[in-house]
Amino acid sequence: MEDDLVRSVPALELARYLGLWYEQGRLPLRFEDDEARDVTAEYSLAEDGTVTVDNRCLDRNGEPQRALGQGIPDPEHPGRLRVSFLPEKLRWLPFTRADYWVLRVDDDYRHALVGTPDHRYLWLLSREAQADPAAAESFLQTARDQGFDLEAWIRTPQSGAVVSF
Repeated sequence: MEDDLVRSVPALELARYLGLWYEQGRLPLRFEDDEARDVTAEYSLAEDGTVTVDNRCLDRNGEPQRALGQGIPDPEHPGRLRVSFLPEKLRWLPFTRADYWVLRVDDDYRHALVGTPDHRYLWLLSREAQADPAAAESFLQTARDQGFDLEAWIRTPQSGAVVSF
């Protein structure tokens, strides 16, 4: 029986999660080009204990794009962050942070499934530009088991390059 309750991981070693991830696929996002390629997300720990989020890609025209954000870890739920991509001066505004839940990560922190509790957003990430196909399918099955509809799933083209600025 399918369970549509979205669940974050009960434990997350943030230090192991930090670093560079290659997006393997996603549900469509209003703020990301459906034809974006070489999409990466890099997470680093800031001095104040927040997580710096550095998302990069090439858009449909081959132009580099970047979104810098800040994640605040939830001390009561280690697999959850509240993330904002607003300019730093506006991040204090209420209701400007979005849920970012790690739904699954493998034991060696090579693959991760990230989503939102409302089932609107979902990402499959890998430490390698090309994820292991069996691992990717297993992670996508986890998404289905948590009630995500993958009919509109976008597989992200990856060359292995990291977009630079």
